[in-house]
Amino acid sequence: MFRIVNRVLLGLLGLVLLLAGGVVVAQGQGWSVPGWWPYSGPHDVLLTRHNRQRYRDDGWWWPVIIAALTVIVVLALCWLLAQFRRARLAEILVDSGDGEGALLRGRALEGVLESEAGSLDGVAHARARLTGRRTAPAARVQLLLEPHADPGGAVNRLTDEALAHARGSAGLEALPAEVRLRAAKHRPERVN
Repeated sequence: MFRIVNRVLLGLLGLVLLLAGGVVVAQGQGWSVPGWWPYSGPHDVLLTRHNRQRYRDDGWWWPVIIAALTVIVVLALCWLLAQFRRARLAEILVDSGDGEGALLRGRALEGVLESEAGSLDGVAHARARLTGRRTAPAARVQLLLEPHADPGGAVNRLTDEALAHARGSAGLEALPAEVRLRAAKHRPERVN
């Protein structure tokens, strides 16, 4: 979901900037620009001296402008920091029973999930990735199924065996999983 929102917002921002830049270039070349465009020459400003002095008399104007610009800067910084957030879970907090807890490396559990899911009947290759929070992880599993595998049976075995073992060994109450299935490509068989 985050990826989709990120792409849509970047696309809209890029479109607005592209249109604004196109209008500025067109105006600089002396071409006709839309009537609503506020600039008509190279020395125009966003707010004229008259507009700045007119709004100066209103006590609410400049605080609102400063607050709006502050919100825009904070949102832009949050968006920038969200780009560096890890999608992969680095560690899982396991209840050790003594009140302290232990940390389980996320890659270790991913490796176990991959090897156990890859050894299931009908699965040619498996990939696993842990996401979410370290106290409430979730798994994303991709299964490459052999040509004659039963997809329903593969998902059931994955749920009953590999995910159940991972949930039990990490002491988790739940391990929600998103499973994506793909079929391995194979040559057509000849029938005589």
